[in-house]
Amino acid sequence: MNAKPATLTQPQDVSVSTPGRRDFLRGLSAAALGLLPAPLLARPAKHTIRIGFTPAFVHDQHALLADWRVYMEKRLGLKVEIVQRDSYRETMDLLRLKQMDFAWVCDYPFLHLKDLVRLMAVPLYKGQPLYRSYIIVPVGNQKATGLKDLKQTVFAYADPLSNTGYLYPRFAIHKMGDKPQDYFRKTFFTWSHKKVVEAVAMGFAQGGAVDSYIWETLDRIHPELTQRTRIIQRSPEYGFPPFVGHRELDPELFGQVQNFLLTMHRDPEGAALLKRINLDGFVRGDIHLYDGVAEMMRVFDEH
Repeated sequence: MNAKPATLTQPQDVSVSTPGRRDFLRGLSAAALGLLPAPLLARPAKHTIRIGFTPAFVHDQHALLADWRVYMEKRLGLKVEIVQRDSYRETMDLLRLKQMDFAWVCDYPFLHLKDLVRLMAVPLYKGQPLYRSYIIVPVGNQKATGLKDLKQTVFAYADPLSNTGYLYPRFAIHKMGDKPQDYFRKTFFTWSHKKVVEAVAMGFAQGGAVDSYIWETLDRIHPELTQRTRIIQRSPEYGFPPFVGHRELDPELFGQVQNFLLTMHRDPEGAALLKRINLDGFVRGDIHLYDGVAEMMRVFDEH
């Protein structure tokens, strides 16, 4: 497998959710959305907190993150540094080196990090802390109906530590009785879910795996791109990529940032920022949201 990033010269089965789990998640979401907004903290900034964000995909990424930083500083009374890296691995390494305090990570790296981090908050998308993997093909391919029709094609993965962009499609191939490493004629990593969509839309790949939240958000802001692709397979639902804090953080600081996220939707300025990234808010979440990902990891002897 060629794991080098793709160069794009032109413009990242487990059982489906049961009704009982759905009811639990609705209750969890409703309870969190009843919280009051976090008050402005009066104490002066004592140090800088470093927050890592997943590779962004929206067209105004820099403006959005700059606005997010200013808003956090105002609400928390602390200096905030936004840290971005090109891969999930780099973010994980910074957490291990204690060079990052908080991070928005994929569910797959979250389970890899194990006891190094604490689950702080899970985003709500369409009212639920859930998302899927989409398998997409160029819109001109009207015959393919799933991964079974993409054998010996060129396939784009998002990141080797992405659930929806790497782990799930490999697991789905395994369930079909094939070996993921031999299934496609060629594979490559784009290191971005948006670039997976671009690779498929432009014909660099005959198929790709992408985060449903990102594909659907792109469909709202760049429909001219997503309309050049077609979804042929949807995974079961998994817990949405969470916000985490380093395990050794001061508990008071952890609680302040957690409360900021959980109450952000109640503040007009916070709600506006959430709308810009197509999210409804945050809930505390639960480690069992990620049981489906853990099951897939066990299949590949990842613990």
